[in-house]
Amino acid sequence: MTAEITTDVTLPSRYDQRVLLVQGIVREHSPLDGQAALDLAVRMVHALDTVPEKLR
Repeated sequence: MTAEITTDVTLPSRYDQRVLLVQGIVREHSPLDGQAALDLAVRMVHALDTVPEKLR
């Protein structure tokens, strides 16, 4: 009898990694709580993602 081991590992997407990075920076340098920092981080990452490549 052989034992079967299954693991489901879900890695965060690059977008999620960027949002979490920005959220951490916002929380470190402002009085915003977790949810407010997350909301701001999502908006900031979106704004950066929409900047044309030539301007980056």
